[in-house]
Amino acid sequence: MSDQFDVSLEDADLLDEVELTTSLIIAASESDGDLSQAEIDRILGVTPKS
Repeated sequence: MSDQFDVSLEDADLLDEVELTTSLIIAASESDGDLSQAEIDRILGVTPKS
């Protein structure tokens, strides 16, 4: 019989999202002005379509 309360409390997708958000917050706080879209894409690891 399995225990219904024996569940994983780690959500890998949520942890990834928190890491990306944290990276953006740090970059924004260290910047003198607004981050450009290119800077945001770089921080998030997004490759713009050409």
